[in-house]
Amino acid sequence: MSSLILLLLSTAIIAAVASIPAYPSVSTDCTVSAADDNPVPVRREVYGDGRIFDISHRYTVDMPSWGSKDGLGQFLWLPSSMKNGSRSNNSLMKLQSVHSGTHVDAPGHMVDSYFDAGFDVDTLDLDVLNGPALLVDVPRDSNITAKVMESLNIPKGVRRVIFRTLNTDRRLMFKKEFDSSYVGFTTDGQDGWQRTLTSNLNRFLICCML
Repeated sequence: MSSLILLLLSTAIIAAVASIPAYPSVSTDCTVSAADDNPVPVRREVYGDGRIFDISHRYTVDMPSWGSKDGLGQFLWLPSSMKNGSRSNNSLMKLQSVHSGTHVDAPGHMVDSYFDAGFDVDTLDLDVLNGPALLVDVPRDSNITAKVMESLNIPKGVRRVIFRTLNTDRRLMFKKEFDSSYVGFTTDGQDGWQRTLTSNLNRFLICCML
């Protein structure tokens, strides 16, 4: 498994994301309707009074999937259904690519020796992936280059960074066809990220792209 579907980051800073059009706010109430014959689920983004913000996108058939013009397509089936006499509802989930929706790449995704050694997402430390994070705005006319990384002036001691980019403004996660013009790290931008990690003298420094 090369990707983790759900990414949770605990930080009050992420609250700013909920105020922009691409991320509409939803109720934090987790109750259902009182009518037993017509329960209505409420999907939450905020947990623990702001301790955790769920910034993952809900999976839909029309969300983009890596390299596909047709979107994710059907990904859920119901082989066993209570409506058809089964004792329970049992779902089957298949993805044409695990690089769909909100995910984090496994260590073995880009390093073949790690892949051979079995470095899957379940080898990642969830304490590293969860915690306070710094939300920064990337210039809307640029990929994340070394120059951009330098201009962001990420303070020493910051362990987690969320980059808000033009991807959010363009609502790319709401478009069916995969768009290869998305904002990302350039090669020298990745080098700049490594220099930031080294200069911060951090044990770890992770990023998330919006």
